[in-house]
Amino acid sequence: MSDGSGPGTTDYRNDPWHTGDHFIDGEWRPSTGTGRIEVVNPATGEAWASVPVASTEDLDAAMVAARRAFDEGPWPRMAPSERAGVLLRFADEVEARAEALSATNTRENGSPVAETGGAAANAAGILRYFATLAGHLEREDVRPFPHGGGGGSAESVVRRDPLGVCALIAPWNFPINLVVIKLAPALLAGNTVVIKPASPTPLSIRHIVEAAAAAGVPPGVVNLVTGNGRTGDAMVRHPQVDKVAFTGSTEVGRRIAAACGELLRPVTLELGGKSAAILLDDVDLDAFARVFVRSCMRNSGQTCYISTRILAPRSRYEEIVARITEVVAGAPQGDPFEPGTVFGPVANRAQYDSVLDHLASARAEGARFATGGDPLPGPGFFIAPTVLADVSPEMRVAREEIFGPVVTIQPYGDLDEAIGIANSTPFGLGGIVFSVDEQRAFEVAERIDSGSVGINFFASNHAAPFGGRHDSGMGVEYGIEGLEQYIAFKSIHRRAD
Repeated sequence: MSDGSGPGTTDYRNDPWHTGDHFIDGEWRPSTGTGRIEVVNPATGEAWASVPVASTEDLDAAMVAARRAFDEGPWPRMAPSERAGVLLRFADEVEARAEALSATNTRENGSPVAETGGAAANAAGILRYFATLAGHLEREDVRPFPHGGGGGSAESVVRRDPLGVCALIAPWNFPINLVVIKLAPALLAGNTVVIKPASPTPLSIRHIVEAAAAAGVPPGVVNLVTGNGRTGDAMVRHPQVDKVAFTGSTEVGRRIAAACGELLRPVTLELGGKSAAILLDDVDLDAFARVFVRSCMRNSGQTCYISTRILAPRSRYEEIVARITEVVAGAPQGDPFEPGTVFGPVANRAQYDSVLDHLASARAEGARFATGGDPLPGPGFFIAPTVLADVSPEMRVAREEIFGPVVTIQPYGDLDEAIGIANSTPFGLGGIVFSVDEQRAFEVAERIDSGSVGINFFASNHAAPFGGRHDSGMGVEYGIEGLEQYIAFKSIHRRAD
């Protein structure tokens, strides 16, 4: 961290990316804080921007603006269909910023443009999907009493009210879409929000905030502050906050859950994963190879739900190891701004060091390195994409989320053993079953203890709930179920005759 001046620091004060502002009450306001966070390009290791650490006064101003907009402003009082219209304009404004958004995202966290180039379209799709749910909020929901109402007939009118001010705290791996999946339902429900991006990736979300303002979201409804972990903790505990939504590590999620439990504050947590891909003995390896990187190593392995543990039948084990090794070794790695790049750098120095530490443990514990495993020479945080074979369930790399370009391959005997291994971690976020017999794969998927499971592929469906079990989180995102995470229910009981 630097204040932008002094010995050993870089002076960004004449650089347009030396942003000194937070977005509060519909405008960019200078920060009153003195601390700054440098933004480092992980492909080069060079700091290229900096943002302020929000002071207590900055955070209070954002929360007060959000509270005022909720208590006094038009947004919560608009019909859901009116808010949906704004979300549709918001989606158009996001897509209009697609190129700038992609470039900023790639420069912040090293995700290849093949990945970030679709971020705007995906974010717009999320906004448009939630706009279609306005009718769910507007429908007349009247329910009769099963046994009358204490004499005579009675009914209950169920209302779906917004919660209030929502604190949205995002991770660095998908800094746009993992905000928008919170922002879209929060806005449709009539809430106001304060967003804090992850400290390594604080800039691409500015395009989203500006798109919201251009779409006509009223001042104070969407606010943005930048900062560090202490800033996030202050947001979680801020007295103006009515709801917290967080995506990130299980370790931080536990602390947030504890704070929200103490405060009796609703919270949604989307946390870590250690998902398994079970290859059945009839797997079509050509079909598997076509979706392997997207399903098991997406975004250089920095995706929460990907199935980084490959469970292979012993009868085809070496064949599967060879095919995965061929796919990984043949995937281009390098400059994330090159359209053909599949694997970019690890997103930041801390994660780079963590991945190398996991690889060192794999060597010490006897895993076979089928390909990769070493840092690459030159600038940036590049690690060669790695396939670890002959991994056993007790190895550290089989138990802990690595969050880098690494997959493990474990053999299994029968199906019960495969399912036992898949369910042997404290996580429960994703998973995939690969088989030419989709009914058989479906039956296996039903036995996996996880919030989502794919058959021969994996992707998030905007219309279906996505959430983790056990150490992978609390609550869900996407779908009507994700919308209802931002709703306060009220039942009004009345006589029906």
